[in-house]
Amino acid sequence: MNVGFRENWRVWLLVIFVLVSTVAVFAPLGGGSDAPVNGTNETNDTAATRSTASEYTNLRFGLRLAGGTEVQAPLVGMTAENQEFDRNEADEIRSTVQAELDLSPGDVRAAPQTGTVEVFADRFAGNVTRAEFAAALRAAGLSASEEDIRMGVTASTRQDTVEVLDNRISQSGLSGATVTQRASPGGQRFISVEVPGAGRQRVVDFIGDRGQVETVALYPVDTDNGTEYRTTTVATQDDIDNVGNAQRARPDQNRPRPSVSVTLTDAAASEFQADMQEYGFAQQGGTRCREYDSNATLDENVEQLEESGVENRCLLTVRDGEVVFAAGVDPDLARSFRSGQFEEDPVYQSVANDFEQVRELEINLKTGALETDLDIQNRGRTSYLQPSLAQQFKPLSVLTGAAAVLAVSLMIFLRYRRPDVAAPMILTAAAEVYILLGFAAAVGLPLELSHIAGFIAVIGTGVDDLVIIA
Repeated sequence: MNVGFRENWRVWLLVIFVLVSTVAVFAPLGGGSDAPVNGTNETNDTAATRSTASEYTNLRFGLRLAGGTEVQAPLVGMTAENQEFDRNEADEIRSTVQAELDLSPGDVRAAPQTGTVEVFADRFAGNVTRAEFAAALRAAGLSASEEDIRMGVTASTRQDTVEVLDNRISQSGLSGATVTQRASPGGQRFISVEVPGAGRQRVVDFIGDRGQVETVALYPVDTDNGTEYRTTTVATQDDIDNVGNAQRARPDQNRPRPSVSVTLTDAAASEFQADMQEYGFAQQGGTRCREYDSNATLDENVEQLEESGVENRCLLTVRDGEVVFAAGVDPDLARSFRSGQFEEDPVYQSVANDFEQVRELEINLKTGALETDLDIQNRGRTSYLQPSLAQQFKPLSVLTGAAAVLAVSLMIFLRYRRPDVAAPMILTAAAEVYILLGFAAAVGLPLELSHIAGFIAVIGTGVDDLVIIA
């Protein structure tokens, strides 16, 4: 038998691809196992994230083959369409609608290029009706009626949400997760999030918050009625140029709390430094924040500080309206505010009480905040597929593939009655499937039942091609 490379280069090329695929599938590349993480029980839908990798290979599996959680929910909001206004009027429209509906500044968006005005509130979440939205638009000078308003947000907001959630999940290390837009038969659009190997509550907690992170200054002001404490937002996610990696507490390295470094943009650094000087955070010796009670609300702390009479100036790390940490300014940082050096190197530490909170801060700061919430509670649907149930599909998939190979082999043999013709065809088709598995392992593609069905189809179509060639 002639096995020369020049005469049989196609065969050798196939062998090389098979060997490379074998390395990709079986080589120890850091794949995990399907064992529960931290000793959690797989029947508990609040369990911690599980590995979605095969125990003996580098193949990863999707939701239907590894178990996990799927969340489907619409975005909170309403959209007024066919509104005519120019860019100069957009800010006034936003502020008027915000004031009329008593919404936060980020809950109204006016886009003159598309003629739409969005509010990120509705009758399900935010207690805003179409009639109230239409009245607010008329107060802003627009000719709007309830017929001009539909439930839901714009396509750009949905796409932004998909990108933020996709980046957030990627940063978290949840492998195999997918975020997509879908539409119901009735036309309602919603966001679908599938996370293999993760418990229901873990996923809901992770995607259910907007992830808005702010640095807020809490400082005293002398008034005619005595000392009052006020709060001012001094930095938001839009002001950030770079975010470091979350760091665990290292008291021996002068890092008593878990933290993540934040670098401001040049424009924001100048304003931040000016705010620190104006609100008293640049004073010699730094500031103290010892009386702030992390177990109390911000309003309760303000009341307690005003009653105590002890001066506290705190920089608060606020996530989705909740204070996750409060700290004073150390003498070195205060000195940089006074001298103007902070503007040249605008880096500070965002701190939290534990590493998990700091990790969430890092992810939210890097990926950005959602424009609006997913309405999981009122109109959403969550489902959890137990890993033990999903495991049952794996042997069934293997049996189905084996049956397909046997069926194709039998038909080829009946057609040609020659094993020397049928065997190479079957081996070539099987090698094609094996190469596809190697590619999936190399790129970390989470395999789903649809992929398995495609692999089975490859066996038949591959043999068809070989029959035509023969």
